[in-house]
Amino acid sequence: MNSEHDLSRWAHAHRYAAGNAAAERGTQLVLWITLATMFVEIVAGWLTHSMAVLADGWHMSSHALAIGLSAFAYRSARRYADDPRFAFGTWKIEILAGYTSAIVLLGVAATMLYSSLERLVQPESIRYGEAMAVAVGGLAVNLACALILGGAHEHGHDHDHAHGHPHEHAHDQHHDLNLQAAYVHVLTDALTSVLAIVALAGGWVYGWAWLDPAMGIVGAVLVGLWSRKLLLQTGNVLLDREMDHPVVAEIREVVESLAGGDVQITDLHVWRVGTGSYACAISLLTHDPALTPLQVREALGIHEEIQHATVEIHRCDQCPD
Repeated sequence: MNSEHDLSRWAHAHRYAAGNAAAERGTQLVLWITLATMFVEIVAGWLTHSMAVLADGWHMSSHALAIGLSAFAYRSARRYADDPRFAFGTWKIEILAGYTSAIVLLGVAATMLYSSLERLVQPESIRYGEAMAVAVGGLAVNLACALILGGAHEHGHDHDHAHGHPHEHAHDQHHDLNLQAAYVHVLTDALTSVLAIVALAGGWVYGWAWLDPAMGIVGAVLVGLWSRKLLLQTGNVLLDREMDHPVVAEIREVVESLAGGDVQITDLHVWRVGTGSYACAISLLTHDPALTPLQVREALGIHEEIQHATVEIHRCDQCPD
């Protein structure tokens, strides 16, 4: 074959995810807000000798680490988007960051649970005024960060569907799992602040010192459940464990309707290569001598989420005519 032939008709780029510029900007802004708040609380706690303020400042460092990881993942995925070493694009960098963030969240939940149980066994005096100020300030910061990330999610979602979709499905997950991980970290901090305010109010007004560690246990359980869900979502993508996804049934339906139904799928692999994008490798058995891989790919094109299809066709030579 002449090596000078134009291959553009058959070749295509492997950038299956367009990226989420709004989410990248949002996570970077939230990171700087979190770092600034953490620095102010640590300095204020050291100057005022308030352990409540100091502890909250160091607590925010774990969330700054996770949110920084999300921002770094967006930047890396964009930077290496055209690197040929990534066979199916760089989108899974973001998923790996989300998975790591979920593990960090589990550590946060375990720390909250341990500290709360320790406080139940060995109660300590609480400086309610300072602690309440920290909780209210932390809640305000986290609500602002949640609004920023929530806006980035809506913008990215709209961008995903800007070109329309002839077969929109309620089941299709168009969630940015990396952004979701950052969002869960912000919600975790906000939840901690809300529970702390309730507990501190009860302790301050009614003397219920046990309410503070009790709320900590409730928060730890909720954070643990959130992190478990995020681990399952990101883990399934990283392990390509999505052959039960409805898009697989759609592929089967399209292919088995070709050639008057004279097509059987002998092998099928489907995996995700973007937030709402999939690749598939499929082997077919048919008697039809006219069926071509190009016809199969064109038929699958009715579903825009199928971005890459490798098709292999075998002619049956062991079946009666």
